[in-house]
Amino acid sequence: MRDKRFFYEELADAFDETMNKYDLARRLQIIFQELLPENLEGKHLLDAGCGTGWFSREAASRGARVASLDLGPRLLKQVRGKCGSAGVVGDVLTLPFKNDVFDYVIATELIEHTVNPKDAIRAMSRALKPGGICILTTPNKAWYFFVWLANAFRLRPYKGYENWMGWQEAQKSFLECGCTIERMIGFHLFPFVHPATYPLLKYCDKFGNSIGPCMFNIALRARKKESGAQ
Repeated sequence: MRDKRFFYEELADAFDETMNKYDLARRLQIIFQELLPENLEGKHLLDAGCGTGWFSREAASRGARVASLDLGPRLLKQVRGKCGSAGVVGDVLTLPFKNDVFDYVIATELIEHTVNPKDAIRAMSRALKPGGICILTTPNKAWYFFVWLANAFRLRPYKGYENWMGWQEAQKSFLECGCTIERMIGFHLFPFVHPATYPLLKYCDKFGNSIGPCMFNIALRARKKESGAQ
C-alpha cells in the first residue's frame, strides 16, 4: 500500500508549477510581515514541512540559521536550489532534534497532512527553546465539508492525509503544550482562490482578527512559556 505521507514527495519536481501563486505569496506575507516581523539575524529557525523551500528561503534571506525539514530527498533538492539551509529528511511527528533547540519554528500547511496534528504541535513545541515562537498556518476544519465534496466528485488530485483542525482545537493544542497564543487570525474567506476572487479575498483578510473562525485558513503565533512561568 502506498504511504500517504509521501504524496508531495512524489510531486516534488513539478510542485512549484502546480501550487497557487497567490496563496503562496499571501502566506509568505502573513508569516514574515504580520506574524514574524522581528529581526531573525543569527536565530535558529526550523521550517517544518518545508516543501520546496519558499519559506526557508525567506527566513534565510533575513539572516536566520535555517533547518529545512521534510519527508523526502526530492523535496529537499528543490530547497537547495533556493537557499543554503540545512536540509533534514525527517517526520515532524518524530523530529530528529533535541529539546529546546530552536528560536522559531514555522509550519505552514503542514499539520493537516500528518496522522495526528496534535502530536505534530507537541513535537514542534518540544523543539522550541523556552520563549521560542511557533508560527503556523493550517486549513480550518469548519470548511472540511467543501473538501469532502470535492473528493467525492473527484475534483481534486490530492491523495495524502487530511486531518484538519478547527480554530478552538488549534488554540487548545498549543495551550496544552505549555504555549501562549500571541496572535491568531483567519485568511482566505473561502476556498475559491482564483484570479477573479483575489481582490475580494485580499479585502476580506483585513477582517481576519474578527471573523477568523469563519475563514478558510488559520494563522497563529504561539510562544513557548519560559521555564518556571505560570
